[in-house]
Amino acid sequence: MNTSEYQVAGMRCGHCESAIRSEVAQIPGVATVAVSARTGRLLVAGSAPIDPTTVLGAIDEAGYQAVLVA
Repeated sequence: MNTSEYQVAGMRCGHCESAIRSEVAQIPGVATVAVSARTGRLLVAGSAPIDPTTVLGAIDEAGYQAVLVA
Protein backbone atom coordinates (compact mmCIF):
# COMPACT_ATOMS: atom_id res chain seq x y z
CA MET A 1 0.00 0.00 0.00
CA ASN A 2 1.37 3.42 -0.97
CA THR A 3 0.73 6.13 1.61
CA SER A 4 1.23 9.87 1.83
CA GLU A 5 0.75 12.22 4.75
CA TYR A 6 -0.37 15.84 4.73
CA GLN A 7 -0.56 18.61 7.33
CA VAL A 8 -3.89 20.42 6.92
CA ALA A 9 -4.43 23.95 8.27
CA GLY A 10 -7.73 25.06 9.73
CA MET A 11 -9.37 21.75 10.66
CA ARG A 12 -11.20 22.15 13.95
CA CYS A 13 -14.04 19.63 14.11
CA GLY A 14 -15.67 16.50 12.77
CA HIS A 15 -17.36 18.46 10.00
CA CYS A 16 -13.94 19.59 8.77
CA GLU A 17 -12.74 15.98 8.76
CA SER A 18 -15.84 14.87 6.88
CA ALA A 19 -15.49 17.56 4.20
CA ILE A 20 -11.87 16.61 3.52
CA ARG A 21 -12.55 12.86 3.66
CA SER A 22 -15.40 13.24 1.17
CA GLU A 23 -13.31 15.17 -1.38
CA VAL A 24 -10.17 13.02 -1.11
CA ALA A 25 -12.11 9.73 -1.25
CA GLN A 26 -13.35 10.69 -4.74
CA ILE A 27 -9.82 10.55 -6.18
CA PRO A 28 -9.38 7.43 -8.35
CA GLY A 29 -7.08 4.91 -6.70
CA VAL A 30 -7.59 6.12 -3.13
CA ALA A 31 -8.31 3.13 -0.88
CA THR A 32 -8.09 4.68 2.59
CA VAL A 33 -8.47 8.21 3.97
CA ALA A 34 -7.66 8.89 7.62
CA VAL A 35 -8.04 12.46 8.82
CA SER A 36 -7.76 14.00 12.30
CA ALA A 37 -8.81 17.52 13.25
CA ARG A 38 -7.00 17.02 16.56
CA THR A 39 -3.60 16.53 14.92
CA GLY A 40 -4.29 18.29 11.62
CA ARG A 41 -3.01 15.24 9.75
CA LEU A 42 -4.38 13.50 6.69
CA LEU A 43 -3.17 10.05 5.63
CA VAL A 44 -4.03 8.84 2.13
CA ALA A 45 -3.38 5.28 0.97
CA GLY A 46 -3.84 3.50 -2.33
CA SER A 47 -2.59 0.44 -4.17
CA ALA A 48 -0.61 2.77 -6.46
CA PRO A 49 0.99 6.14 -5.66
CA ILE A 50 -1.54 9.00 -5.54
CA ASP A 51 -0.42 12.27 -7.15
CA PRO A 52 0.10 14.81 -4.32
CA THR A 53 -1.10 17.64 -6.58
CA THR A 54 -4.44 15.86 -6.97
CA VAL A 55 -4.77 15.36 -3.20
CA LEU A 56 -3.85 19.00 -2.50
CA GLY A 57 -6.45 20.08 -5.07
CA ALA A 58 -9.14 18.00 -3.35
CA ILE A 59 -8.20 19.50 0.02
CA ASP A 60 -8.41 22.98 -1.51
CA GLU A 61 -11.82 22.10 -2.99
CA ALA A 62 -12.96 21.24 0.55
CA GLY A 63 -11.85 24.73 1.63
CA TYR A 64 -8.56 23.96 3.38
CA GLN A 65 -4.84 24.40 2.75
CA ALA A 66 -2.31 21.60 3.20
CA VAL A 67 1.29 20.61 2.63
CA LEU A 68 2.75 17.19 1.88
CA VAL A 69 4.68 15.90 4.91
CA ALA A 70 5.70 12.40 3.83
